[in-house]
Amino acid sequence: MRFVSNNVIEIDRELSDLDLFTLDFVNILRQHTNYVIVSGYVSILLGRARASEDIDIIIPMLAKTKFMRLLKGIKQAGFYCLNSEDENEIYDYLKDNLAARFAKEDVVIPNVELKFAKNKIDELTLNKAITVKLNKESIIISSLELQIAFKEIVLKSPKDIEDAEHIRAVAKGHLDMALIKRYGAMLDGF
Repeated sequence: MRFVSNNVIEIDRELSDLDLFTLDFVNILRQHTNYVIVSGYVSILLGRARASEDIDIIIPMLAKTKFMRLLKGIKQAGFYCLNSEDENEIYDYLKDNLAARFAKEDVVIPNVELKFAKNKIDELTLNKAITVKLNKESIIISSLELQIAFKEIVLKSPKDIEDAEHIRAVAKGHLDMALIKRYGAMLDGF
């Protein structure tokens, strides 16, 4: 792993099945909207050895017609929605700040948990994203500082604390510690 700049990381390794699944989905997203991957997959991408059943992705709120084009692309790529087959219902889930889950046909795990940005923190996450160049592909992930603060201040589960510790360890010397504190203060009580 190489930190190219504050917003670009290069990783050169053999891609896992989870990486390939994620790349399949984000390659559809990038044709229709911007996105950011958050939560457990970020630490997995950065080398943490742990399992994950889902990839958490935030996208901006989309108008219904634009979302329907995205949904068509998702279905054409061989994904289906676990929540519903009804396109309007899927859109309503997202509009109601619920996640829509997508998996490859005939499987349930892994799946993508897709959400519309619903608050200032989600908007900040979209705007402060970084690029991970994964061999010849790329994935957009949350700012590492924001990821750490969210896991330590909001989520706080043992798994999330371990994820944050892993990110701190692999990114040592490349993190803005003052920014982690500012994000932590912003998230306190979230």
